[in-house]
Amino acid sequence: MTRHAGATAAVLSAGGAAALWGTTGTARALGPDGADPVAVGALRILLGAAVLAVLAVSTLRRPTTRRARPGRLPLGVVMLLGGVCVAAYQAFFFVGVDRAGVAVGTVVALGTAPAATGVLGLLLGERASRRWVLGTATAVVGVALLVAGAGVADRSVDPPGVAAALGAGVSYAGYTVAARTLLLRGARGIVVMAAFFGVGAVLLVPVLPGADLSWLGTAPGALMVLWLGLVATGVAYVLFQRGLAVLPSVSSPRSRSPSRSPPPCWACWSCTSTSPS
Repeated sequence: MTRHAGATAAVLSAGGAAALWGTTGTARALGPDGADPVAVGALRILLGAAVLAVLAVSTLRRPTTRRARPGRLPLGVVMLLGGVCVAAYQAFFFVGVDRAGVAVGTVVALGTAPAATGVLGLLLGERASRRWVLGTATAVVGVALLVAGAGVADRSVDPPGVAAALGAGVSYAGYTVAARTLLLRGARGIVVMAAFFGVGAVLLVPVLPGADLSWLGTAPGALMVLWLGLVATGVAYVLFQRGLAVLPSVSSPRSRSPSRSPPPCWACWSCTSTSPS
């Protein structure tokens, strides 16, 4: 596969993942009204972790010549940080959607994610291109207009809901940078995602015993969890890790020629995160 074809496949993979993530808010809205948002996130991450673990086990059976390279932080620490961010994302996102609404919650979370990811990338040494600056500025302005417009239309914007959605975007940035760090150090993508979600599941599962899960026995409740866990998590993160292995957090014009550099990961979000569907 040529470099251009590989970059195109990476963009399509990351874009497909983002499109599937964009369905999570709507899936939650179509589910049972009485479902606790944090419990929904816990069930999603639990089922998603199981799917990714099965895929990771099958991947580990294949021989590989790659060896994990050392870094400033041990692999276990980076995986723990990534898992914490995954758990935080689930809780923040579903609380944000529940309080601020599907449109505002989803777009604020997915709209701020590329900006937060890029900022973390800059802090870690990646250099921003004009394209990243333009895309980030557009995302920030778009999110601000959306929130302001929602306030004018409804005469009220739920600040805690918007704050939770912002927290989801920052959490996404955390586990994206953590995942890319591990991929660049030689770890297998699907194994990284399975580890992140496994840690996240351990952190969120304790909320389930005290939650009312009676809605899970209904058809809408079961379908919602299956979609969120199998499709919006399992399939989405398989695509995501394939794209993340190629795309940087921000594009560095000094490290690649502009004509050959693959679009940064935030570009996929900018193309697909504007719809709450």
